[in-house]
Amino acid sequence: MARSGFAEFLVARRAELRPADVGMPEGRRRRTPGLRREEVAVRAGVSADYLARLEQGRDTNPSVAVIDALADALLLRGDERHHFSLLALASGNESHCPGSESAQEKVAETIQSILRALQPTPAFVVGRRLNVLGWNAAWADFAAPLGLLDGDGQPNLAWYTFVQPAARQVLRNWSEVADTFAAALSRAKLRWPGDDSLVETIDALRRHPEFAARWKPHHVGAPISGLLQIDHPVHGLVQVPFETLDADRDQSIIVWLTDQAQMQTPGLRLVRPAAVNE
Repeated sequence: MARSGFAEFLVARRAELRPADVGMPEGRRRRTPGLRREEVAVRAGVSADYLARLEQGRDTNPSVAVIDALADALLLRGDERHHFSLLALASGNESHCPGSESAQEKVAETIQSILRALQPTPAFVVGRRLNVLGWNAAWADFAAPLGLLDGDGQPNLAWYTFVQPAARQVLRNWSEVADTFAAALSRAKLRWPGDDSLVETIDALRRHPEFAARWKPHHVGAPISGLLQIDHPVHGLVQVPFETLDADRDQSIIVWLTDQAQMQTPGLRLVRPAAVNE
């Protein structure tokens, strides 16, 4: 039986905590990391057998009181607690959750107009799976030498980062970027647990050890943003801050805060973020 997002969250969070986090002595060496199921059950005031059924997906209808007790036992706060509650309430019915169906991956004309208006700043649109759905000419000019547009299929940021050898050659901060994209997919799975295409993409990536090591099914992070340190075949060493703007519930515009005029001379340069209005 496949685990629900709620069951995955329970197992991952329990493994993440240590006895010291909840005021317990470490005791003898543990065979597996994290808290024991019995320890969480006691803290939440439920039986270990019931917690096992929740973790295995055999019980998909926890009460609000149980959800709150488990959230307390697992030290969940803020956004993580909110997502945990949503996953619990949707447990067993993820395919029927609002917005969980597969996304329409067509860029609206209004969004295409925004991409053109942002020229000469490189900008592009990504979907739930980090597929690149559309872009402007500036981004194409910058991305093509990196190998991002190689192949006949739709470019995908995560697939490029974890699968294409070129990514490790041009991304000087590869590990940081890999963490960012793994977290973005984790965030997407929490938001759209019933999207089969998204799940298939994640399952395919989890066959690659570097992605599997970073995969945290319960991770709740901020929208994609950060700094790319790129060894560009044309422009040399370039540091590019990037920010995300939500275009609609399925798509986001990512803006690389630099432009072609600033990269005419090869060499290391830091482009400071400018104000970006949605």
